[in-house]
Amino acid sequence: MTSQEIRQKYLDFFKSKNHAIIPSASLIPENDPTTLFISAGMHPLVPFLMGEKHPQGNRLASVQKCIRTIDIDEVGNAYHHTFFEMLGNWSLGDYFKKQAIEWSFEFLTKYLDIPIERLAVSVFEGDENAHLDEESINIWKSVGIPESRIAKLSKEDNWWGPAGQTGPCGPDTEMFYWNDDKEPAPKDFDPKNTRWVEIWNDVFMEYNKTAEGEYEPLKQKNVDTGMGIERTLAVLNGLNDDYKTELFINQINKVEELSGKKYEESEEITKAMRIVADHIKASVFIMADDKNIVPSNLDQGYVVRRLIRRAIRYGRMLNIDKELWTREIARIVIKDYKETYPELENNKEFILNNLDEEEQKFKKTLEKGLREFEKGADAFVLFSTYGFPIEMTQELAKEKGIEIDIEKFNEQMKKHQELSRTASAGKFKSGLADDSEETKKLHTAAHLLLAALRKVLGENVIQKGSNITPERLRFDFSHNEKLTDEQKQEVEKLVNETIKEDLQVICEEMSLDQAKEQGAMGIFESKYGEKVKVYAIGGSSDAGSEPSFSREICAGPHVKHTGELGYFKITKEQSSSAGVRRIKAILE
Repeated sequence: MTSQEIRQKYLDFFKSKNHAIIPSASLIPENDPTTLFISAGMHPLVPFLMGEKHPQGNRLASVQKCIRTIDIDEVGNAYHHTFFEMLGNWSLGDYFKKQAIEWSFEFLTKYLDIPIERLAVSVFEGDENAHLDEESINIWKSVGIPESRIAKLSKEDNWWGPAGQTGPCGPDTEMFYWNDDKEPAPKDFDPKNTRWVEIWNDVFMEYNKTAEGEYEPLKQKNVDTGMGIERTLAVLNGLNDDYKTELFINQINKVEELSGKKYEESEEITKAMRIVADHIKASVFIMADDKNIVPSNLDQGYVVRRLIRRAIRYGRMLNIDKELWTREIARIVIKDYKETYPELENNKEFILNNLDEEEQKFKKTLEKGLREFEKGADAFVLFSTYGFPIEMTQELAKEKGIEIDIEKFNEQMKKHQELSRTASAGKFKSGLADDSEETKKLHTAAHLLLAALRKVLGENVIQKGSNITPERLRFDFSHNEKLTDEQKQEVEKLVNETIKEDLQVICEEMSLDQAKEQGAMGIFESKYGEKVKVYAIGGSSDAGSEPSFSREICAGPHVKHTGELGYFKITKEQSSSAGVRRIKAILE
């Protein structure tokens, strides 16, 4: 079975169950300063899981692009990936456990043709806060899973959430596949047996955890499911290594060609080739997003830089000595995925040029690191200040008969990783930093800012991203020149005049085509479904009404009237990346 067959079968199946098929959201979260990347299929849907109405209805399904950075150091085994695709279906207060489990079972056994003899499941065993999930047990038994194949596990294994300290949470049920063609699956399911591979997870959000630590039943009960394409593709094709599937094998073959080594020559070589393939693929997908993310020392750009440089380092370990070789792996990623994700081909030159530039920069970094090593610089200083890998420091030290205090390095590294993890992973609570009034106001102000920028600078200005907290908004937009003081004053004046007019903020649901006809702005057209929410500030779509000051496709939340916002003030205007400017602003 191919990856495209899995994607299509999944979406067709849930379409037949009256789910609206929604496109993959951007890898870069909108208006969410708490995390750098979309890391799960449910992440872009959090406002709707919290109760906001989705324009496509209350049954949704998608194939979502994801990036997980929290375990980059784990990449190198057979199943860890930085970039992956997540199949997901959601019920927003509609169906619950019975349909979710029955459909999961139907899809696995009838659409993917998995024999029931190869399936096992786990459920939540219950604790002092929430009961044993007997309902899920009974549903699994009713479809034919024997009790000996149903494991009851703790919260650590079979519970999701809440995403923050409080909020929606609940038990989940996980599905496992017996991944061994030589021996039949044992009658009793032992989750510790690694030949049982988890392939799907159904989360049942039925509780709300309060600030006091109480678990209250939720009014809107949701279902959130997730199935990783990479692992599913491997098990369905009888493989115990994701990197042997069609999603990686062409990249691995190119690494073999560039290095003159074979993938399974040794454990070290296998690990290095997996890291090269994984990291370049993830970098390609991040840079393919239309937000102009380039390797840098900040935010998403820092992750891209880290991934590219780690790939180059492992490429050196494989003795790849060709100049500008990362682009050769990238070309294969683009070719393999361009039918499913056309943004890869559309941004091909941008991706390849940035890989070339980063490869050249890292070469200079390594040369600088070598000079510092000769001067006797500390191993961690070499790593943290010059980006010089510890493995290279150890190799050089060995040649010179110098001992490296690896325990000290590891202690310093642990502290460094904790800081990085806190900064780059974060925890998401909703589509914004929070649902506070301050955040809503700044989110609405961002709409006014875009409209004002287009009036002052021209209609070539489009939004490239935003980051909103209760304290300030950060807004990226396309423009090639620094704004003059006069332009900034004019933008501020327009926004504040609109606030003073106390205009109504109107939300309308319509088709994407209608929204375009009305001139509604949107960041990524590819992510929208057939129906969208359009927020108009000052005016509506009614014939004869005054034209709106701002009209944008958005998921909210917003204030009701602009008069609630206060006084808008630009605090900083600077370059974000090539052709992209950044404004920071506050409301007083």
